[in-house]
Amino acid sequence: MTGFATGAPAKTTGPNAAVQGWYASFLRDVVIPNARTFSYLVAAGETLVGVALILGALTGAAAFFGVVMNADYLLVGAVSAKPIRIILAALVMLAWRNAGWLGLDRWLLPALGTPWQPGGVWARAAAPTSGRADGRDDMGSATGA
Repeated sequence: MTGFATGAPAKTTGPNAAVQGWYASFLRDVVIPNARTFSYLVAAGETLVGVALILGALTGAAAFFGVVMNADYLLVGAVSAKPIRIILAALVMLAWRNAGWLGLDRWLLPALGTPWQPGGVWARAAAPTSGRADGRDDMGSATGA
C-alpha cells in the first residue's frame, strides 16, 4: 500500500502529469500516514465487491463500489485495463435489474426493495403496531373520533 501511494506524488509534475495535485495531497496527508488501515479497507472492499458480484447479491451497489475502486487506480496514474473495467461495471449497473434473475438479488431485491419501491422488510417496519387494517379495534368497534 505504501509503495502504491508514495509513487503517485512523483507523477504530479511535468507537462502531462498523470496524477492531480489534490489527489497527491490526499495520498500524502491521509493515506500514507494511515497505510495499515487503508490496506485493510482496500482488501475488505475488494473481497466484498467480488463476493457480491459472484453471488449476484446487491449487484448494482457492488458494481458501483467496484467502479469507485477502479477510479482510485486511474487517479493514481495506473491506466492499464482499468477504463475497460469501468465500462463493463457501468454495463452491470445498467443491467442490475435483469441481473437479479440469476443471483441472490432474485430474493434480496423483493425483500429489501429499491429506492422507488420499498421491499417486504421495510413495509413490515412501517406497518402500524396496533389496531386492524379495517379501522376497527379487536372488539369490532370503529376506532377514531
